[in-house]
Amino acid sequence: MAALADAEVVAFAPSLDLERSRRFYADVLDLEIVEMTSFACVARGGGTTIRIARVNDLVPQPFTILGWVVPDIAAIIAELTARGVKFHRYEGMDQDDGGVWTTQGGDKIAWFPDPDGNVFSLTEFAVDTTA
Repeated sequence: MAALADAEVVAFAPSLDLERSRRFYADVLDLEIVEMTSFACVARGGGTTIRIARVNDLVPQPFTILGWVVPDIAAIIAELTARGVKFHRYEGMDQDDGGVWTTQGGDKIAWFPDPDGNVFSLTEFAVDTTA
């Protein structure tokens, strides 16, 4: 059996309206749309494929379903906010003006919804995890 450690990951996100999702992923998140069918919109970014699958019913989950590791969370938040993204605020979490929560270890995390209410995150690790 081939090792999954070397295999490319495909992420999935549900959508009630694929055209709306296409606009969000392409125009707001600036991802490349590589395929659009009546069943799915397929986007690529950072070497990962995201398959946005059309669903008939959707109850968005209250937890993160998809996230990105970023080198400068404040810059990405500023860019996404300028494109109309509203970042979540969670009661009881000490978040800064940009919506960033800092963990005890120094990692910075912020959450935002897609047009279907799916929760996405941005994470800036305090320590470089790519080494």
